[in-house]
Amino acid sequence: MEYEAATRHFAALGHPGRLSVVRLLLRHAPRGVRPTEIAGTLGMKSNTLSHHLAELEGAGLIGSAREGRSLFYTVRLPELAALIAYLGQDCGRGRPDLMPTHPTEIDMDRPFNVLFICSGNSARSIFAEAILRSLGGTRFRAFSAGTRPNSVLNPFAIEVLERNGLDTSGLRSKHVAEFEGPEAPRMDFVFTVCDQAASDECAPWPGQPLTAHWGMPDPAKAEGTDAEKGLAFAKAFGELHRRISAFTQLPFDQLERLALQQHLDRLGEA
Repeated sequence: MEYEAATRHFAALGHPGRLSVVRLLLRHAPRGVRPTEIAGTLGMKSNTLSHHLAELEGAGLIGSAREGRSLFYTVRLPELAALIAYLGQDCGRGRPDLMPTHPTEIDMDRPFNVLFICSGNSARSIFAEAILRSLGGTRFRAFSAGTRPNSVLNPFAIEVLERNGLDTSGLRSKHVAEFEGPEAPRMDFVFTVCDQAASDECAPWPGQPLTAHWGMPDPAKAEGTDAEKGLAFAKAFGELHRRISAFTQLPFDQLERLALQQHLDRLGEA
């Protein structure tokens, strides 16, 4: 990275509001986020957000694309990677105590711990936990949690699970704090399955698990008759079953972390 480009990027990130925008977009990457959703999550006025988005896009750190009537903003991952590398390799001359470190391989000698997160842990993440328990065999240990406290399981979700022959015993709504303490299982994979959970603040996960955003609509917001609501839950279950089935079939022993991350991102976009 050239010196001028680095200073331009640092200047763009040097404002708390713009840094908050980039942090939010990174949690949703590689998907895009609408400006209204960014403003609502960050509590930012639309004109202020427009200014920050223009500054970040002008610096080359984010991009935008129109889908139908909606405009979506995404973070430019290669540019951010180059900026991080510039700090460590150019400014820091490759000092090992400055360079980002991460495990180079997946530990194949124990089951993978997988955590699914949504806002309420009442349906989508509960679906994912039950599905992975059913499909994963001894290769995976499935967990789920929510970012909102005091949630309860949705009866439509339980009905869908039982109708598909999945074990619901032991399922309960849990807050994400249960998995943040020193005694909690160390996760290998963490997936957010709703946009709100991706936007919520969480502490960095110990052990640097691979993460991905598999957001999907909240079936609990479906309106209409009980049959129409049940159909929304069944659709969410089917989508998660498809993604998790593909996840369990990945050749983990043949993929490096970067390649595996790319597979996880594609599953979230499919």
